[in-house]
Amino acid sequence: MYRLIPVLVLLALSACTAADFPAPNPTPPAQTKPVQTQPEPTKAEIQQRASTAARNFITVVETVEPVAEAECRRLAPRANCDFNIVVDDRPNQAPNAFQTIDRQGRPILAFNLALIASVRNKDEMAFVMGHEAAHHILGHLQRTQQNAAVGAVIFSGLAAMSGASASSVRSAEEFGAAIGARSYSKDFELEADGLGTRITARAGYDPIRGAEFFTRLPDPGNKFLGTHPPNKDRINTVRKAASAL
Repeated sequence: MYRLIPVLVLLALSACTAADFPAPNPTPPAQTKPVQTQPEPTKAEIQQRASTAARNFITVVETVEPVAEAECRRLAPRANCDFNIVVDDRPNQAPNAFQTIDRQGRPILAFNLALIASVRNKDEMAFVMGHEAAHHILGHLQRTQQNAAVGAVIFSGLAAMSGASASSVRSAEEFGAAIGARSYSKDFELEADGLGTRITARAGYDPIRGAEFFTRLPDPGNKFLGTHPPNKDRINTVRKAASAL
């Protein structure tokens, strides 16, 4: 289990470490230079980076949330558009953000400390936030659950018709649910990138600059049943959406 804390607690993040993405220093072909390691940041530098990351996040929340809620009411008038933005404060986690709903149906946008520290500017943070909000507005969570249910029924039914054992039918059901959940996940990501671009721009940030966040992520390529599309496709989607604004 992880603990979700209100966003304002980020004001106390001055002791957290902000992740950096330094560019490699190329070595001239004609000579070999000793590898230079970057010095460890001082405590004051760590505190300054963390303080900047926390304040940037809070600023983005204050500007993006009302825009996302307005877009939600416009595009999905029957949906719950009262976003609850929270922070996953577990240490030593890979950067991550996700959208879910609570038991009362209120949409949750969750961001962990590693992601907050890893973004380089407010534009990137705003784009990630707009993207996650777009997942809710477009109903992707519910559509994923429906696809998973259909996949489970089909695979378990086929297994039962073949005379498989009860345990094999259960395994087929689980496999079918996983296949169904992934069926349109790439399309959902691109849809969220497009709407996220509009939310980011209407909140006063640069979505193209924000999408530079993708350039530092491992490229998933175009894997069969992968959950995310290639980074170049996502960046092209953002550029196309931005040009239409």
